[in-house]
Amino acid sequence: MMKKLLLFFVLFTAVFAGCESEDQVASQPFVVAFEKRSYDHRQISQNQTIQVVFSERAIAPGFVKIRITPTAAVYGLDFELFPSPEGSELVIPFASGDEGVSFEFRNLIFPFDAFDKSIRLEIVEIDYPHWNNIQGYTAAVVSFSASLGATAEPNVGGPNQGNQIYFDLSTETATEVWRDSWDLGFYAGDEFRVGLNASIYMAAKRLDATNIDAVTEASVQPFLSSVSIGTFDPVNAAYIDHPNGLIAGNAMGEVSTIEADNHVYLVNLGYTVGNTTPPTGSVAVAGSPRGWRKIKVTREGNGYKLQYAPLNSATHQEAIIAKNQGHNFTFFSFNTNNVVNVEPEKDKWDLGFTVFTNIIDGAGSYGYSDFVLNNIKAGIKAYRVNVSPGVSYENFALANVSDANFQDDQRVIGADWRDVFTGSAYTDRFYVLRDADGNLYKIRMLSFLNQNGVRGYPKFEYKLLQ
Repeated sequence: MMKKLLLFFVLFTAVFAGCESEDQVASQPFVVAFEKRSYDHRQISQNQTIQVVFSERAIAPGFVKIRITPTAAVYGLDFELFPSPEGSELVIPFASGDEGVSFEFRNLIFPFDAFDKSIRLEIVEIDYPHWNNIQGYTAAVVSFSASLGATAEPNVGGPNQGNQIYFDLSTETATEVWRDSWDLGFYAGDEFRVGLNASIYMAAKRLDATNIDAVTEASVQPFLSSVSIGTFDPVNAAYIDHPNGLIAGNAMGEVSTIEADNHVYLVNLGYTVGNTTPPTGSVAVAGSPRGWRKIKVTREGNGYKLQYAPLNSATHQEAIIAKNQGHNFTFFSFNTNNVVNVEPEKDKWDLGFTVFTNIIDGAGSYGYSDFVLNNIKAGIKAYRVNVSPGVSYENFALANVSDANFQDDQRVIGADWRDVFTGSAYTDRFYVLRDADGNLYKIRMLSFLNQNGVRGYPKFEYKLLQ
């Protein structure tokens, strides 16, 4: 089952402890910031609560003043705020003990009638009897344009990493799907190709047979030990989809228009999602073996016909699978014997957080956890930037982007962003990504352990370059 999750974002790194006296409060800043720096107008059908948070509980009353700057939007016609502003400013009082304030944004034009409208909200004053400071997200924007950036924690599911997360940077949204809920992906592009679920360590070998019913368990017995992941035999790299993500490198060849040219494939279904609890800092991503299938794929009009069966079966089942226009693939599950929903539309996700099958030079295919993919099949490209004197995540700007550096590889971030021996993310690198709309983001991976040292809790931040 797939659901969209709105993610909540960390606003600032310093959280101040509760104080015993007002004198102590006067010696440290009272920080005020927006919870999020941008909101997508297209997702606000009626009201959106906008939160302004404090670094600590207020010990005295005061107010926050917010300046409202619309662009091509008219108050009372396109939007309203509650409480109502006075002219171009909204004053929100707070009481002693409050941890923040909030107000309502009311969208009066849903469905929207234009793409050029935006409303900028900026904290311009804090009335508070002690030293105060406006830090973190000092401004927020409600618009049809891309997110300005955020800090996110995709829910991959802890040390079993049972979820695949498809994250869209421009809308700050994530789509979550259980890793072993699908098996095959039928490509929706111009070519006719089939993909394997790399997150559960699937593998496939082309057989000489073209009649699926003639294939028996005995006839494929010699291959069962080699069509597998993690054998440290370089030969097994031929049995997986090439991890760079380019569709021509899939383990199963292109489906021919001539049915007799389409061969039967022996398919290793990999493993269920693990369910044991590993030692702190480790992972347990692989559960029980899921067995084997024999399959044959032919064309059916502008779609596919899938024949499939257990190895010891003298008959087979069939499914007709249409190309899913607007998506990278149509996904099929042997658990349900049916098409299932997995990825969002191809232009609505940029990064995938998943377990993954990669290749080790000289050792063949191997399974990785904490992997991050960019959506290369939708043209989402990225490249790595190494921190050096004068080059840092903080000072990297739009003018520093090099088009020549973007790579035709979905593993730009991959698993090379974290050190499993120290349990930390590398600080000597960050990444640049161009999304389907041409937006450019810089991305920095922050961590993959939670506060208790448990693995499977990735965290990253990103910012729109403009």
